[in-house]
Amino acid sequence: MRYEAPTTAKEAVRLMAGKAGMARVLAGGTDLLVQIRTDRIAPDLIVDIKRIAGMRSIMTKSGGFRIGAAVSGAELGEHKALRRAWPGVVEAANLIGSIQIQSRATMGGNLCNASPAADSVPALVAAGATAVIVGPRGRRSLPVEDVAVAPGRTSLKKGEIVEAIVLPKRAPRSGDAYLRFIPRSEMDIAVVGAGVSLTLDRNGVCTAARVALGAVAERVILVPDAAKALIGSTVDQAALERLAAAASAACRPIDDKRGTKKFRIKVAGVLARRAARTALARAQGK
Repeated sequence: MRYEAPTTAKEAVRLMAGKAGMARVLAGGTDLLVQIRTDRIAPDLIVDIKRIAGMRSIMTKSGGFRIGAAVSGAELGEHKALRRAWPGVVEAANLIGSIQIQSRATMGGNLCNASPAADSVPALVAAGATAVIVGPRGRRSLPVEDVAVAPGRTSLKKGEIVEAIVLPKRAPRSGDAYLRFIPRSEMDIAVVGAGVSLTLDRNGVCTAARVALGAVAERVILVPDAAKALIGSTVDQAALERLAAAASAACRPIDDKRGTKKFRIKVAGVLARRAARTALARAQGK
């Protein structure tokens, strides 16, 4: 196995594009190294992106934020402006593993690992985040919800790397939240996850919303019908019940040792409703 640690995105792309065998990107390594040690994969090349300056920084961009793919969860949690603008996104990232893991784990790695149960991804999808992808043909942007296509598989082409995640400018009177259900109190994989982001007008009526669910399909899903249940309402109990019903209806989960289909479908509605209440309170400045 060959290890490389380039200092530019151009060199990282060249390495990834030029390798004939299996090549993997190392951001935090909290998923990749476990997969290697348990013999799930045997890469011919590992490209460590942590020495690339643009992938290790958080910058403001058009009123929003550009988060480098190798920025750790701990660094996200320490960024006051980001926490203030997108608390749900930061909280979701800080649910990944233990404190020690959060000092290494990255949202870029969490996204590209392409687990349907990834904690940071539903919050990013709800936030309307985009991934900046660099490859042999230059840069392109892709909605976060379109990066993963199946468990462990992404839409990235040969040689492409997620360089950064961009969060848009936060509209006034907006709030977001992410909640998950796990069997233990912490350090577990989500059985169901729900992210909600919404915006209110001056009269308290919801004018925009996005709802995303994790661990209920082959990838994290955006649920437009759940968002429609909120838009035009004051996010009252009736709207929340419509939201819960739409969230449950969008689920296409599997039965496994951690949860049944029936359980996941029910819990998806419950979590989406609870996350919406938290997002509403934040939009109201509470």
